Amino acid sequence: MAAQSTLIHSFSPTDLRNLISRLSKLYLGNRTNISRGIYLTLFLALINRIRNAISEQKSAACEQSARTAALNDPTSSISPKKQPKAELNVEFFRNLWRLLQIVVPGVRSKEARLLVTHTVFLVVRTLISLYVAELDGRIVSALVRGKGKEFLGGVIWWMCVAVPATFTNSMLSYHQCKLALQYRTRLTKHIQDQYLSNLTFYSLGNLDDRIKNADQLITVDVAKFSNSLAELYSNLAKPLLDMLIYNIQLSRNVGGEGLFFMSLLVQISANIMRALTPPFGKYVAEEARLEGDFRFQHSRLINYSEEVALLSGHESEKISVDKSYFTLIKHVNYILRKRLYHGMMEDFVIKYFWGALGLGLCSIPVFFGVPSNGGKNASLGDRTENFVTNRRLLLSSSDAFGRLMFSYKEITELAGYTSRVSTLLNVMSDIRAGHFEKHLVSSSTVPTHARSAHHHPNILRSRGEVIPSTFIKFDKVPIVSPNGDVLVPELTFEVKPGMHLLIIGPNGCGKSSLFRILGGLWPVYGGVVHRPPPEDIFYIPQRPYLTRGTLRGQIIYPDSHSMMIQKGITDNDLLTLLSAVEISHIVASHGGFDTEKDWSEALSTGIQQRLAMARLFYHSPRFAILDECTSSQDLKTEKMMYEEAKRRGTTLITVSHRRSLWRYHGWCLEFDGIGGARFARLDVERRERLEEEREEIEVKLRGRKEIERRVRELEGVIEGKGVEGSGDEVREGRVDEGVVAVP
Repeated sequence: MAAQSTLIHSFSPTDLRNLISRLSKLYLGNRTNISRGIYLTLFLALINRIRNAISEQKSAACEQSARTAALNDPTSSISPKKQPKAELNVEFFRNLWRLLQIVVPGVRSKEARLLVTHTVFLVVRTLISLYVAELDGRIVSALVRGKGKEFLGGVIWWMCVAVPATFTNSMLSYHQCKLALQYRTRLTKHIQDQYLSNLTFYSLGNLDDRIKNADQLITVDVAKFSNSLAELYSNLAKPLLDMLIYNIQLSRNVGGEGLFFMSLLVQISANIMRALTPPFGKYVAEEARLEGDFRFQHSRLINYSEEVALLSGHESEKISVDKSYFTLIKHVNYILRKRLYHGMMEDFVIKYFWGALGLGLCSIPVFFGVPSNGGKNASLGDRTENFVTNRRLLLSSSDAFGRLMFSYKEITELAGYTSRVSTLLNVMSDIRAGHFEKHLVSSSTVPTHARSAHHHPNILRSRGEVIPSTFIKFDKVPIVSPNGDVLVPELTFEVKPGMHLLIIGPNGCGKSSLFRILGGLWPVYGGVVHRPPPEDIFYIPQRPYLTRGTLRGQIIYPDSHSMMIQKGITDNDLLTLLSAVEISHIVASHGGFDTEKDWSEALSTGIQQRLAMARLFYHSPRFAILDECTSSQDLKTEKMMYEEAKRRGTTLITVSHRRSLWRYHGWCLEFDGIGGARFARLDVERRERLEEEREEIEVKLRGRKEIERRVRELEGVIEGKGVEGSGDEVREGRVDEGVVAVP
């Protein structure tokens, strides 16, 4: 106990104060050398950080080159590049740089000028804040010293400074909104130019599985990315600028060493917070995906509302929609809980822990007597002024650092939006280059005995040859669906102008697939295809597509009114086309060619099919693909439409099971449904005789089956009751038996 008392006595408060005093004098005496050592250490750390960043960039570039080579090489065993994750990594910065080049195309662009102006206002705002901090210190100093005139003058000047400060703040908000709008405009235009060119919009939804909700990506995620990017610049640039200017001034007032050690503690605590921060970017990307799924469920319900209503499937659809919604809500609640705990931690560290460090920093000039602040001999007013000024600078710097820390969450959210938008751009680039990723499903309808060596998923890696021509020819071309089903191993036929072709066959045999290849929607996986340019082939489905716009627009689609005028076609010519299909009355009944309606609802299916035929007459192509386009027409109207099309010199390629259309074609391509196809001349009279004979045989076969069924029933009655039954039953059985015996 005596030893312990001696030890405690040896470290009395007086000795501790003397020790601190000697250390402070030693520090002040060697302050210059200490500052140089600290700045040299910071410089070396910065050089090392840059070197590591360059090494990571080179490594990522080598990996990207290897994956690109693997993607371009079909025989490579390296897996395709994975979709970018919503994380703060090299991939994120590469994708962000790519998007920045799109939204800010050059130094002379409007976006670049807005950024420069926005930056100028950020600098002005920081300088005003710095001046206000000094003005605040002078006002408080005048108040402490009791100088009313200086105090009143300071308050009046404070109000004057508020005018440019409020103007600057308003301009910053305005420029941020303008930047977001310009970013969205640039990015949306860039995406839509790619999405609506070279049939990318079709391939994205039908030949590739990586993007499920392109509509949401283009309309929602692009807007969120643009807003997040515009906000992030302001939320990053201003705190960084504030910290730079405020810390320079603080280092002059309180010493750079104290500021350095405080920054070191702040950095350590910030790293701990960052390590404990949940991956909000990944959460945001998942939320956006779930939002898209929920929206898709409703969009699908709208598109198939009639089918659902007729099948009374509303309860089943409600279960599906509810499941999608509650999955989304469960994920949002999970994010909210994560934000709650993370927010509590951030508030404690940023507001209180860093605030305590700041008070200690502001006390350095008072307790240690920094010479630049007058040392310990400064008056009470000067000390008050210095303390208030430094305190305000420190609060502003801490607020800037706090906003910088809070912006980490915004950066992770931006990473989520960047990942989704970049994925869309990458997939569209792959599609434009002819690379597709499709989940293969083994659902081929071709029997095992009819399969060839081409029935393998690797066939999707091969490509055939497409040759521009004035006629249509398939030379050993496989008909392959996007999921790898080989419907026809090899198809060969030729259609020259004037060779009207009828295509028949069971459902799922490859008729529609043939048209998709002919129209350039699906790739050619082998053989050689000779096909005319797109403007020489026109397609009319069973239910014609009617666009939004005027009645005139329905006839001339996809031409515009100006294009129609350039072709020298007038409204009277359109009226003649409608008269050819006997629907000219719809012009007057619907208010003229300039009337705008939902034409798919305003016109019946029969009128729509006639309107589509008038559209065909307007374009007068070399070839026309007619897919059951007269299913709602009577024989007289059908004859009128086909004869008019042939009179105009259009070669018809028809898919239909209607026997009445045989007379308008000279050739037939018949699919057997098991992988085979036969191309030959169409002998209408002989085929009609064969069809009639086939129908007669089918009637006889149905009659025979009915007789056999009745015999089995009677045999069952006789065996069950025998001769012991009533006389009526026996007589009935004998009569029936006699009838059966007649043949």
